[in-house]
Amino acid sequence: MQRDLTNGSVTKTMLLFAWPMILGNFLQQIYNVADTLIVGRYVGSDALAAVGSSFALMVFLTSIIIGLCMGSGVVYSIFFGAREEEKLKSSFFMSFVFIAAVTIVIQITTLCLIDPVLSALHIPSEVYNATKSYLTITLYGTIFVFIYNYFTAVLRGIGNSTTPLIFLGAAVILNVALDLILIISFGMGIEGAAAATVVSQAVSAVSIAVYCIWKTPEFRLKRKHLKFEKSILNKIVQYSSLTCIQQSIMNFGILMVQGLVNSFGVSVMAAFAAAVKVDSFAYMPVQDFGNAFSTYVAQNYGARKSKRIHEGIKSAAKVSLIFCIVISAIVVIFAKPLMTLFVSPEDVEIISIGVQYLRIEGACYCGIGGLFLLYGLYRGVGKPAVSIVLTVISLGTRVLLAYVLAAIPSIGLVGIWWAIPIGWLLADITGIVYYMRNKKLIVA
Repeated sequence: MQRDLTNGSVTKTMLLFAWPMILGNFLQQIYNVADTLIVGRYVGSDALAAVGSSFALMVFLTSIIIGLCMGSGVVYSIFFGAREEEKLKSSFFMSFVFIAAVTIVIQITTLCLIDPVLSALHIPSEVYNATKSYLTITLYGTIFVFIYNYFTAVLRGIGNSTTPLIFLGAAVILNVALDLILIISFGMGIEGAAAATVVSQAVSAVSIAVYCIWKTPEFRLKRKHLKFEKSILNKIVQYSSLTCIQQSIMNFGILMVQGLVNSFGVSVMAAFAAAVKVDSFAYMPVQDFGNAFSTYVAQNYGARKSKRIHEGIKSAAKVSLIFCIVISAIVVIFAKPLMTLFVSPEDVEIISIGVQYLRIEGACYCGIGGLFLLYGLYRGVGKPAVSIVLTVISLGTRVLLAYVLAAIPSIGLVGIWWAIPIGWLLADITGIVYYMRNKKLIVA
């Protein structure tokens, strides 16, 4: 299952590496829908609201951990591509300790400050206790989120994207099964839903860790590897922290746009929520392809194969462009039927607003596809700071334009929708211009 991305057909290599990541994300999305349906159907609307109100916070917290793991994954890829096994093993130990420490701090701090956090989120009194119960239990699973994502990054860093998919698939099946058992059979309500999540996270985390250490010789450590080397640690902290910042900025910007959308009323909120679900499925493959591209670039960067990186850039751009054009056409043409998957056909106003959103965003998926590739490129060549700049440009433009345009009566809501692809476009232009001007320095 381990794949050397520094040899073989460029396009074929990237696609074979990317597809398990795409399928894994798809499974995760399917699970999120299934979990929502189970809680809503068998526990009730208050429980569903409690889970929903916890979601934004958990996404933000996990984005920090996942960002740290992704950054470390780039370091693994570079050392693996350079065939520097000793540095690879040392980075494995140091990054584990570093990210574990950050995770524990996040977990303990959030648990200790859970009441102020819930107050800051403006949780309604009628679902406050349910939200607190659900969030408290799921927070105990944060350490398992770290372990799973850490070893996923480790395996992907050395070219193995298939194994994480297997463990994720097993976790999804187990989670849904436990939801049904604990909620329906044992009547545990929202606490059962939270417990199901934590147990499935624990099983997948322990399983992938055991597999990784047992089956992967690169990560069987000796005493000499259990020490801190300043140069390697600095690289890990730099890459991990900057990628973490990027992920956090993305989620913060999205939350700010969400707040503006909420000011337009319930119908707009509902339309936006449904349309974003369609979005998440539509451009999810190019997001995962961008992450796969990052590993490809990092391995070849470590192996000093600049020609192969340039070939990979051209190939990845073609693949992403073709996919985005196809999926844009599908979303634009079938916007209304796609909305009715999440909204009752009787809700004409909500569907109309959602269709408007999808036809604007859907027509511009090439913008987000290009941006994901640029993120992957700059992470892969050791310039995660550039990815942060592009994220700030994209989301900064989105937030600023959204608030400015929405305030103009003749534009209003449509301004929010257009602000998103304009942000993508400006970030794309910036990233491409920077690459063209610094091509020889970026990929030597």
